[in-house]
Amino acid sequence: MESCHEKKSPCCGQEEAGTCPSQPETPPWISGWLMTPKGNVPQVATSLQLIDRVGSFKARWNIGRMNYSVEPGLYAVGTPSPESPALVSANYKMSFDRLRSELTGRDLWVLVLDTQGINVWCAAGKGTFGTDELVRQIQATRLREMVSHRTLILPQLGAPGVAAHQVERRTGFRVVYGPVRASDLPALLDAGMKATPEMRRVRFTTKDRLALTPIELVLGFQYILAAAIVLPLLGGWGRDGYALVNVSSVGLRAVLLFLVGYLGGALITPLFLPWLPGRAFAMKGALVGLFLAAGTVALGWETPLSLSQGLNLLAWSMLLPATSAFFAMNFTGASTYTSLSGVRKEVHVALPLQLAAVGTGLVLWMVSHFV
Repeated sequence: MESCHEKKSPCCGQEEAGTCPSQPETPPWISGWLMTPKGNVPQVATSLQLIDRVGSFKARWNIGRMNYSVEPGLYAVGTPSPESPALVSANYKMSFDRLRSELTGRDLWVLVLDTQGINVWCAAGKGTFGTDELVRQIQATRLREMVSHRTLILPQLGAPGVAAHQVERRTGFRVVYGPVRASDLPALLDAGMKATPEMRRVRFTTKDRLALTPIELVLGFQYILAAAIVLPLLGGWGRDGYALVNVSSVGLRAVLLFLVGYLGGALITPLFLPWLPGRAFAMKGALVGLFLAAGTVALGWETPLSLSQGLNLLAWSMLLPATSAFFAMNFTGASTYTSLSGVRKEVHVALPLQLAAVGTGLVLWMVSHFV
C-alpha cells in the first residue's frame, strides 16, 4: 500500500490521465489518501486544529450540534497494513476527534458507523451504534478484504448496542471492547489488548459534568425567555389594578428568582451531583432549590412578615424547588448515573409533582399581590 500526501484527493495520480471525477471539498482533518488495491482510503490527521476545537466548543453550546458529524466509512491513521488493528467509532465529530487525537504515531484502521451524529454512549442506547449498523459498515467498506485479521476493537460504552456473538456469526469478526476513554487506547494496544480495571471504570468527574452543562443551559434558555415575558406581565397586577411600576419591580424580582432556580438545576445540581442525597435527579434538584429558597427568597424581607410577604415567601418556596428539580431532571440524559427505565419512572412520578408545585406557587404569588 502506498500513501499519497501531496494532494488531498482520492484520485491522486489520476489527474493527468483525466480519469478523476470532480470531488467535494476535502475536510481539513483529512491529511491524505492511502492507495490500496481495493480503493483509496482517507487518512486522518491526529493533531487537532483550531477549527476542530472551535467546532467542539460550538457543539457544547448547541450551535450546529445536530450536524456535527463525519461521513461514515473506513479511515486510515498513519499507513496501516492488512495486519494493523481496526477500531470502531461513531460519526459524531467530537467522538471521532477525541479518538484520532490519541493515535499519534500509530498505524490503524478506523471504521466509523453512521450514528446520525450521536456519540457512542447515547447512540448505543438509541440503537444507531448497534449490531446491524456495524455489520452494514463492515460489508459496505469491504473490510474483510482490507485486513487479514478478524478482530474489531469497539469502545466499551458502545457495548449496550452491539451483540458481539451476532457480529461474529454474520461477518466473522470478533468484537473486543476497548477502554471507556480514548486516552487509554495507546496503553491498551501496547499491552496486547489487556485492559486494567481502571480502564474499565466509568468515571464522571466534576470536569466531565461541567463540560456537559453548557448544552443544558442553552436548552433551558427558552424557559428563561418565556419567564422574562410572562412574569413581569403578571407582576403588574395588584390591589390598585394594573401598574407599570410593578412590572419592573415585582416582575423583575420574579424573573431573577426564576433564574436562580434555573441555575440551581442546570448548573449547581450537576456540579454537586455525587454529594447530593437521594438517587432521583428531581430530588437532588429540589433540595438545591430549597437551599436556594432559604438563602435567596428571604433576602430583603423584614420580620414579622406581612400576609402578602408570607404568601410571596411560600410561593417561591414552592416555585424554586420545582424549577430547580425540573432542570436537574433534564441532566439525566447526560449522566452515567441513570438508566432508560429509571429515567422514565422518575419523569412519570416527578413531573406531575413539579407541575402541581408550579401551579400552586403561581397562584399564591398572584394572590400575594392583592392582600
